[in-house]
Amino acid sequence: MSEAAAAPAGKLVLLVDDDESLLDLMDHVVKKAGFRTDRAMDGVEALAKVAARDPDAIVLDFMLPGMGGYEALRELQSRGYGHIPIIVVTGRAMDAKSIEMVTQEPNVKDFLQKPVRPAMLIAALHRMLGTAPGDGA
Repeated sequence: MSEAAAAPAGKLVLLVDDDESLLDLMDHVVKKAGFRTDRAMDGVEALAKVAARDPDAIVLDFMLPGMGGYEALRELQSRGYGHIPIIVVTGRAMDAKSIEMVTQEPNVKDFLQKPVRPAMLIAALHRMLGTAPGDGA
């Protein structure tokens, strides 16, 4: 691992999705890549976890019960957490204009369609956080 890249073990990734089986899968994949994880199943819980744990990155589903992903994103910004990089994931088909609107948010660094491919998720996290894959994950 080069000196320029940090170890993923020092980074906490908050995973936010209301689909527990997908949350389990993402949790497994992200931990296997060496990151620490925390989980939330809706926008309100995500905001509470961000306030309590100050994660290094957030993987945020856009279709959440109650407070949706976009509302949670804007609320994070208004509460002073706009510096935390976010990967938005969604299962809903979005047109190019909607995707462009979301990706123009200052803390949205990537946008992935469901089903999320594990390799793409991990590559996006490494790119965003300046980490490098370890030797034996």
